[in-house]
Amino acid sequence: MVGQAQAVKALKAAAAKPVHAYLLVGPAGTGKMDAALAFAAMLVCPNGGEDGCETCRRALEGLHPDVVVFEREGAALSMDQALEATRLAARSPLESNRTVVVLPDLHLARDTVPALLKTIEEPPASTVFLALAEFVPPELVTIASRCVRVEFRPLTEEQLIGALVAEGVPPQRAAPIAALAGGRLDRARLLANDPGTEARRRAWEEVPARLDGTGATAALLAQELLEHLKRSAEPLTARQEAEVALLAEQNARQLAAVPSRVAQSAARTGVQELGARHKREQRRQRTDELRTGLAVLARAYRDRVVAGALPGQHGAEAVGLIDGLSADLVFNAGEQLALQALLVRLDRLA
Repeated sequence: MVGQAQAVKALKAAAAKPVHAYLLVGPAGTGKMDAALAFAAMLVCPNGGEDGCETCRRALEGLHPDVVVFEREGAALSMDQALEATRLAARSPLESNRTVVVLPDLHLARDTVPALLKTIEEPPASTVFLALAEFVPPELVTIASRCVRVEFRPLTEEQLIGALVAEGVPPQRAAPIAALAGGRLDRARLLANDPGTEARRRAWEEVPARLDGTGATAALLAQELLEHLKRSAEPLTARQEAEVALLAEQNARQLAAVPSRVAQSAARTGVQELGARHKREQRRQRTDELRTGLAVLARAYRDRVVAGALPGQHGAEAVGLIDGLSADLVFNAGEQLALQALLVRLDRLA
């Protein structure tokens, strides 16, 4: 874990005598899921996670039967998933002394919060809930009050640069990437492996100067930016294709060694789970990339105010519009229409 010393310290201390529920709060990409799985490994390990044993390994890899992660299947945790989480929380552990239920992206689970509240308030003694959220909306206040809250902070640019350089990224490339990563190490790593990062940054930066008062130009710019957005997925796609090929190779070896229906069923399940994870990663990557571009655009408007090319009030209104769209992305706003509408408003404002 990089830059989360306080959170790590709190979770290590809590592992000795855990309570029924924890809420890990902080921006995406700050290590909440890694920390949750590591904490879960400590809770189910017979040795408290101190020896890196087989139990720890399976928990960290999502393979332990007593560590259940409910990744959302759509825009938010579904009611069926919430009811299943409640059911699993009531069962006895299969291998260890505890069942750990991990609920990512709980800030999106608006409609399913009531179904979870009673169970999180009073789970069985052997169950620990680990809820993850980017922020605490009003719907989550009651659940948050029933949990021990652990804060995760965005990484500083210096921390990001240090991590990237330690992983072999040249310092002169690490610095601009850290500025684009929004405090997120996962995002910084992805951008570091993407040769198109700088071109996309320039495209967003040039938008204010290219807007000319016509709807046609705003529509054209929106289309260009969406094309950049599409190309930004190429490093992720390449990594996912390699993972699919590796899994296919592993399944082939397993089926050759143990040609049974059980092995065939396990192989199909593994392929389905990998596909579902890849879809979630693709959705998140698009949102992350669009949010990064919007941050560059907001900075471009601030720079124009500083340079005297735009009145301060107009600059503030422009940044407000951009920040509004960035916040709405959490709720899966339609990218093309939302971006076109934003550029038309920015054009009129200028």
